[in-house]
Amino acid sequence: MRASDDDGGAAVGTPAGGDAGAETDGAGRSPEIIRSLARGLSVVRAFDAAHPRLTLSEVAVRARMPRAGARRALHTLVELGYATRSGREFTLRPKLLELGFEQLSGLSLADVVTPHLQALSARLDESVSASVLDAGQIVYVARVATRRVMRVQIRVGARFPAESTAMGRVLLAARSPEWIEGFVESVRVERRSPYTTTDTARLRAILSRTRAQGWALVDQELEEGLRSVAVPVHDGEGNVIAAVNVATTVIHDEPAAFLERVLPSLRRTAAAIDADLVPLGHVDS
Repeated sequence: MRASDDDGGAAVGTPAGGDAGAETDGAGRSPEIIRSLARGLSVVRAFDAAHPRLTLSEVAVRARMPRAGARRALHTLVELGYATRSGREFTLRPKLLELGFEQLSGLSLADVVTPHLQALSARLDESVSASVLDAGQIVYVARVATRRVMRVQIRVGARFPAESTAMGRVLLAARSPEWIEGFVESVRVERRSPYTTTDTARLRAILSRTRAQGWALVDQELEEGLRSVAVPVHDGEGNVIAAVNVATTVIHDEPAAFLERVLPSLRRTAAAIDADLVPLGHVDS
């Protein structure tokens, strides 16, 4: 998975799971790196949807490596059945998917988001979660808690009303205007605290604003003393399939200070999750 700087990812040249302070060679690379494998992977990454066929020279340029090294890597791929050659052009073969597709195809949404939530929670020292929309409610699919922020214990599978939660409003706002209007007209909002929005006109305006700004803040509407901000998670086609949030108690910040402190990191985490979901296609929640 892709790890951004914000999400605690290892620096370039640091082996996965390795020590960032480990001894390196003169070029700043760890001695644990197999350079021939690294070059081979660079050659594979030179191909993409816009460049499915490449000549040796084009591969060398896109992989930023000498022609001799690119030639050896390409001929190795051809010999092993992972690429084919037609004239001067090379093309990757579907067999390449065997290297990781079986493992990737079994991943659930929780598998993808949890490492990102763990890194975000560690960075902010706040509880973070992910949820999906089901029958007008949010359903928690992943959670990393630093402390109890609600009177009830939140576990994976817990449900809450979408209209009164930050994640729920993000997920509702992603639906079509017709769907939203039908939801607002039919929903019976439970007043869960003195701050709960029960007026349908105001709820309609909140969802419109959420759709425009791309995030939602709920301040003590679900439970008195609880504040949460959420942003959407997208699949490879740009559809909103989930939401992630950061939740805290109101004693920590005022709303504006809370947003300034957590929203940029939350957005970067969501972008990193989006990037991980692109190659997976359909992901079960």
